[in-house]
Amino acid sequence: MSDAHGTEHALPGSDSAGASLGAQHSPLFALVTDTLRERILGGQYNQGERLVENKLSTELGVSRIPVREALRALAAEGLVRIEPRRGASVATLSPNIAKEMVEVRATLEGLNAKLAAQRRDPALIAELSEVLRQGTEAAASGRSERFIELNTRFHEVLGNIAANSVLQDMVRTLRERTGLLFAPANVTRARQNWEEHAQILQAVIAGDADLAALLATRHVYSAAKAAEEAAEAGTTGS
Repeated sequence: MSDAHGTEHALPGSDSAGASLGAQHSPLFALVTDTLRERILGGQYNQGERLVENKLSTELGVSRIPVREALRALAAEGLVRIEPRRGASVATLSPNIAKEMVEVRATLEGLNAKLAAQRRDPALIAELSEVLRQGTEAAASGRSERFIELNTRFHEVLGNIAANSVLQDMVRTLRERTGLLFAPANVTRARQNWEEHAQILQAVIAGDADLAALLATRHVYSAAKAAEEAAEAGTTGS
C-alpha cells in the first residue's frame, strides 16, 4: 500500500511485515491472498464463516479492492464461496465430497511416492531432505504459516522426484481443495505430520516403492481423521 509520498508499506499481519511491497515486487492483492489463504488453511476461519470485505480491509490495512480480488482468487482455488447478495464465505465441504476427495488424494499421493522411490533423483532428494529439516524445525517452533508453506513444498518436491507432470497437476489441484478439509488439525498435528514425512522420505531413499506408497496413503488418511476429530471437538466445544 502506498502513502501520500508513494512509499510502499508492508501488509500488516503478514509474514512480510517490516519489508516494503515494492522491494518484494509482489502485487498487493497477492499478499492479501496469501494472508487469507494462510488463515483459512491454518484453521483461523471455520467452514461457512463469512468473510466481510470491509472488516478484512480494516484488519489488513488495505483498501477493499485487493481484498475483493483475493477473495475471487481463493474462490477459484475452492477455498472461498462467493454468492450474489451474500458475499464471500469460507467454502463448506459436504461429508460425502470430503470422503471422496480423501480417497482420491490418498491414492494419488501413494502413486506419487511410489514413483519417487523408483526414480530417486539425488539432487531432488537432497532438496527434499532440506525441506524436511526446515519443516520439522517450523513445526517444533509452532510457526504455523511456515510449516504449512513447507508442507506444500514437501509434496511439490516429492512430485518432482516422481517426474510425472500429469500426476503432479492432478495432485496439486486436489491438494488445494483438500487443504480446507485438513485445516482444523494443521497446528495440533504439525509434529506428527513431519514425522510421517520423514518416514516417507526414508522409504524413497531406500528405494522401497511399496512402503513409500503405503506410508503416503496412510499419511493422507491419518491427516483426514485428525482433521475430522478436531472439527468435531470445535463444534462441540470440547
